[in-house]
Amino acid sequence: MVQKRLNMPQLGESVTEGTVSNWLIQAGDYVEKYDAIAEIMTDKVNAEVPSSYSGTITELVAKEDETIEVGQLMCYIEVEGEETKEQTVSSSSVDNNHQPPTQNMKTRYSPVVMRLAQEYNIDLSVVEGTGKGGRITRKDIEKRIHDKDHLIVEQDNHQVVEDSSSEKVNKSEEIEEFTPPIIRRKPVKAKPGDREIPVTGLRKTIAQNMVRSKTEIPHAWMMIEVDVTNLVAYRNAEKKAFKENEGYNLSYFAFFLNAVAKALKKFPELNSCWAGDKIIQRNEINLSIAVAHEHELYVPVIKNVDEKSIKGIAKEIAQLSNKARTGTLAKEDMEDGTFTVNNTGSFGSVESMGVINYPQSAILQVESIVKRPVIIDDMFAARDMVNLCLSLDHRVLDGVICGAFMSHVKAILENISSDTTPIY
Repeated sequence: MVQKRLNMPQLGESVTEGTVSNWLIQAGDYVEKYDAIAEIMTDKVNAEVPSSYSGTITELVAKEDETIEVGQLMCYIEVEGEETKEQTVSSSSVDNNHQPPTQNMKTRYSPVVMRLAQEYNIDLSVVEGTGKGGRITRKDIEKRIHDKDHLIVEQDNHQVVEDSSSEKVNKSEEIEEFTPPIIRRKPVKAKPGDREIPVTGLRKTIAQNMVRSKTEIPHAWMMIEVDVTNLVAYRNAEKKAFKENEGYNLSYFAFFLNAVAKALKKFPELNSCWAGDKIIQRNEINLSIAVAHEHELYVPVIKNVDEKSIKGIAKEIAQLSNKARTGTLAKEDMEDGTFTVNNTGSFGSVESMGVINYPQSAILQVESIVKRPVIIDDMFAARDMVNLCLSLDHRVLDGVICGAFMSHVKAILENISSDTTPIY
């Protein structure tokens, strides 16, 4: 018998970690290759992890509700086979072979560790990590925050300030700029009658992804208003027959996605992502869309939108929305998004700034269509107007290119008709 490792798999592009929401097996169970062993939740998708071997589960290492990195050990499985010198490896030696150097692990910080360190002005180089390979965990930071010794102000050389009134202070030290003590936040505690809701599962994953986006990406935003009177009239004239023929709705959102895809074709700079020492400009135009179901939010992806008709886009919107409602979204439904369009108008919003869907470089908020008085040829007219709000990664994009992109989207939407934008 040979003992094998089952590690956390890569469940999507840019996914670096996942939460074990539910073990489907127990130690001692026999599983066949490709049998599901656990349910994993990430910021991209909820998925079942299959076994890579047939054999007996000997130990569950990761705990339920524990978040682990891609490639990290989940459990051990004993596999039938001929033991050879190459195959017979103790679990300790396996761990040593796969464990990165302590210093490398110590300097790999999770988004929550980075956020707390910045919030409480903590020098991570002096924090002792208790995680795997010396990695600094959230508990290490929280302990540091509540450590009474840490409440004493630390200087750049990490020496404790003894007494500002000491007679040893010379004149040059007296005129140095005063550094005020760091004000520590008091921990938030529930009061009688308050309801405490544990942050787990999808909400925890969303929170971590949002913190990562806001921590790493310098957000900027702009907004334009668009006259979509022609679009409203065109869609209203076609929606009844479309629903009868196709069985699903002809939504405004399909027209907006079509316009965005055309604009991304002309301005591919917005279809990019930041990759450290380079910017990757995507060839495919895959639009991520936000789909809400009860209290949960999913971001499935419509692939190659620039190659689809209005009907094709409307069909995929309907299919993905139905999958979200029935809990049947698959891993491939959530992968490879290059740009996000968020239909905030469905909630009646008229102006909002979206948080960029990491690692993309922009997100467009489509607000509610509202009838407003507009001046045309020095006369008031009632027109259907909508605000489009773009959040952008200022490392990748500047106002000039984003302004040109938004102007092109506006021009497409304001000139929609049966001639310019056929549904089929």
